[in-house]
Amino acid sequence: MTPRIEDYALIGDLQTAALVGRNGSVDWLCLPRFDSGACFAALLGDEDNGHWRIAPKGTDSSDTCTRRGYAGDSLVLETFWETRTGTVKVTDFMPQRDKAPDLMRIVEGISGSVDMSSVLRLRFDFGSVVPWMRRSHGHRVAVAGPDSVWLRSDPPVKTWGQQFSTCSSFTVAEGEQVAFVLTWHASHAPRPKLIDPYEALGHTLSDWAEWAGRCTYQGEYRQAVLRSLITLKALTYGPTGGIVAAPTTSLPEDIGGVRNWDYRYCWLRDSTLTLGALLAGGYLDEAAAWRDWLLRAVAGDPADLQIMYGLAGERRLPETELPWLRGYEGSRPVRTGNEAVRQRQLDVYGEVIDSLGLARDAGLESKTHAWKLQLSLLGFLESTWREPDEGLWEIRGARRHFVHSKLMAWVAADRTVRTLEESPGLPGNADRWRAMRDAVHAEVCEKGYDPVRNTFTQSYGSRELDAATLLIVRTGFLPPDDPRVVGTVDAVREELGRDGLVRRYSTDGRSVDGLPGREGAFVVCSFWLADALLQTGRAAEARQLFELLLTLRNDVGLLAEEYDTVAGRQLGNFPQAFSHIGLVNTAVALAAQDPAG
Repeated sequence: MTPRIEDYALIGDLQTAALVGRNGSVDWLCLPRFDSGACFAALLGDEDNGHWRIAPKGTDSSDTCTRRGYAGDSLVLETFWETRTGTVKVTDFMPQRDKAPDLMRIVEGISGSVDMSSVLRLRFDFGSVVPWMRRSHGHRVAVAGPDSVWLRSDPPVKTWGQQFSTCSSFTVAEGEQVAFVLTWHASHAPRPKLIDPYEALGHTLSDWAEWAGRCTYQGEYRQAVLRSLITLKALTYGPTGGIVAAPTTSLPEDIGGVRNWDYRYCWLRDSTLTLGALLAGGYLDEAAAWRDWLLRAVAGDPADLQIMYGLAGERRLPETELPWLRGYEGSRPVRTGNEAVRQRQLDVYGEVIDSLGLARDAGLESKTHAWKLQLSLLGFLESTWREPDEGLWEIRGARRHFVHSKLMAWVAADRTVRTLEESPGLPGNADRWRAMRDAVHAEVCEKGYDPVRNTFTQSYGSRELDAATLLIVRTGFLPPDDPRVVGTVDAVREELGRDGLVRRYSTDGRSVDGLPGREGAFVVCSFWLADALLQTGRAAEARQLFELLLTLRNDVGLLAEEYDTVAGRQLGNFPQAFSHIGLVNTAVALAAQDPAG
């Protein structure tokens, strides 16, 4: 039986991440980076595609732990099993690496005595390559092509090979510990130095405690906000500051369907909201690192701006299907790479420029070339904003004049005008950009608004709605008491609503995305609805929706991209940065509206 998406917890080392199920199995891990091939891919196939399960002997993959949770404000996972003979705890974590990534699993007897087993199946290249296993200096070594993995235990336990897997059997009594360490390195390189797992645990806990202690948010939702900020930190690629949308690929938006995409990259569309969440939490260093990644990624010809980039700003992310993987609950195809990288999404120019303005307003150290880059991006947008594009949601149908794309073109011009007005010494023609801003505003109000229904629509001439129009009030395009804003909020809630949440757009037969199947409610859009309700004077409704959204988190506080309100389960790649960004920003907005709350 395939675990539900919400049955997984996240651990990571700020360069990659693993998903650990309630059954004690690590079913997803890409090494050495988020975007590398997976050595555990059972999440998208079965156990033969790679996994590592540690659990009491006699349990099978359908048996789940008694309870689990993170140790304090950390990314160290503690899983407890209560058995007939005693209680045992498994601590899973990945210490921030020195040279090589390590996955550490410490089994500790809490009471009585428990017989345990470990079954490790390493399968490189997303479950397609079975490595050669051998012994070396008392350790197990797996090698295939460029990959090499070492497995050791402390103290040593009985280990043997069986059916292309490595099995271990041991007993832990109260107060006893057995630690397993899995270390990856390039197969042509020497083995990295051995790290003491018990010392590494202490350092990892103290590192996270120090980081969490820097959080400046003190509102009533502090624990939820801090867990979301920890998740965003975990999705950060430390060497560059880039933040991946999710650590997974191809977890479906529609179970059994084809809406399965690779999210292990960095999207420009997330930039402003990500910066806002990091700054609201007091994490200026992380915000600066994200801003600097952004500047490096978008440098160059503005016409070549992409909607997403690799962890270090790589531009080529070719999409490929992996036919040997059956997909999560049969959801095929499984994809790596993302063809949407080639799409034209004009809104990203506005999001980048808005991010640069937000960074300046927050007092982040200025970059001398950032303003020139901003003017260059805006100059290109000035000549292209009237063209159709694929829009925020990366439709794979025909290009359209999406209202959100035009809205963000207005944002690009507006933020530039504001900066010039507030900083007279900067070079730039404020009148030129003011004229562009006014032209965009007039066209959107004329062509993107349905006066009969009193709502902005998804695209010019369409009757379809889009949750992205909820951002109209957040951007300042119109004041919150404008009847067109209130009408849009009400229409989106009515037509795209589902059990209190909202979809991003309709996926019935009139859908613009060119794909079969349906989607669940989109989590970040539901946070946007809460924001819009708050901004239009309906604070009680906003708080009610926010607290409903909090109940969608799994037992360790994580959110996927979507939620199926009928089946009561999470959908899409997991955990999703955008969802957690939405949580943080809405919590901060609620606190600002009611500081005593």
